[in-house]
Amino acid sequence: MSVRIETIRECLEGIIPGHIATCDAEGMPNLAYLSQVQFIDNEHVALSYQFFNRTRQNVLAGSPVRLLLTSHLSGAQYRLTLRYLRTETAGPLFEQMKAKLAGIASHTGMSDVFRLLGSDVYRILGIEQVPGPTVPPPPPPVNYLTALRRATQRLAGCGTLECLLETALDCLGDEFGIGHVMLLMHDDGRGRLYTLASRGYPESGIGSEIPVGAGVIGICARERTPIRIGFMTSEYAYGRTVRDSIAADGDADALETAIPLPGLPDARSQLAVPITAFDRLTGVLYVESIADLHFGYDDEDALVAFAAQLGLAIQHHQQAEELAEEPLSSENAAPVVAGSPLAVRHFGATDSVFLDDDYLIKGVAGAILWALLTDFVERRRTSFTNKGLRVDSRIRLPGVSDNLEARLVLLQRRLEERDAGIHLAKTGRGRFSLAVDRPLRLLEGG
Repeated sequence: MSVRIETIRECLEGIIPGHIATCDAEGMPNLAYLSQVQFIDNEHVALSYQFFNRTRQNVLAGSPVRLLLTSHLSGAQYRLTLRYLRTETAGPLFEQMKAKLAGIASHTGMSDVFRLLGSDVYRILGIEQVPGPTVPPPPPPVNYLTALRRATQRLAGCGTLECLLETALDCLGDEFGIGHVMLLMHDDGRGRLYTLASRGYPESGIGSEIPVGAGVIGICARERTPIRIGFMTSEYAYGRTVRDSIAADGDADALETAIPLPGLPDARSQLAVPITAFDRLTGVLYVESIADLHFGYDDEDALVAFAAQLGLAIQHHQQAEELAEEPLSSENAAPVVAGSPLAVRHFGATDSVFLDDDYLIKGVAGAILWALLTDFVERRRTSFTNKGLRVDSRIRLPGVSDNLEARLVLLQRRLEERDAGIHLAKTGRGRFSLAVDRPLRLLEGG
């Protein structure tokens, strides 16, 4: 093969529509525009199957398949010879192409017409460049290898999980030039993702949630595959999908206790990348932009590699906290504080916690906070260990991959944002302390 498909992936973005040529059994040729070509690897691509038209009839009848693709960067044209292998109607490849097609359809005003029925997988038999004038392509906006090298070096220098999370988001801005990003962790027991850190938004959205399977972020988590969209589409707007999911669950109170996700109301480009470690989903890295087609294959590759490093680093720090846990030293009882009491109300069904009737947190983080505050009020206890939380039956951690340290970071950040007089502080490996500025009045249930 004279040309490798990985070196001409800009041709697959569809900025200049491609053409597909087939013929019927009698040799009558047929030429059609392509909606989408998806890179799989250097030997395979996938084409979108939207209609049972003449092209598809010819392909299923065994016609040879030729593509003509054009680079919008250089004007170079390439002729690809393909052989049809199979059609996929579910799974990561299908979801990647379905999301992209939704953006293309919205951009072209064809949302009611373009619906992906399947992903047709082809083997690449040959690629040749068509003779003709070309222009030099512009330099890329980022040297992705250099950015990735510097970013991974910075991650390696982090000594705590909280430092790692902050550094990861800093790297995306400093090294990759990405201004709007969210890092969400996976809550396996509840089938949700919760925002642990963000950059570039007026509100951090710490503690906001999205169901697995909802929107770009949720589908990325469910399929454990990158999902990239180049144009604005309401079908994958995560704000709407969260509200639709809550309404479908029939939880009348859920919308009142939902923290709004951060995000750009007019995001035109979106990219969600799974964070995994040892075949387990840890979370999702999500970036967005107000520019059309802002993220390409190179951005996707770089962020997939970065997320893989981040996933292993998160796993390392969480294991280090557990294995290197320091024993508690003797402590004095918490001092008595004065002032107006802070009412803390806990709802056991969802482990939701309210401070003075304002929603704070729910789920495992809510159960952790309620257990800590109960011990503080009943025993004047201020020092705690991660190991103690893991064996505390009141918290009901999900077991393997409980992400306890990430939940503690989430809780600490939510308390700091609320500034209600409750503080968590790390005091050593696997140890933290609780401080309270006001008297507490604990209330259970309604």
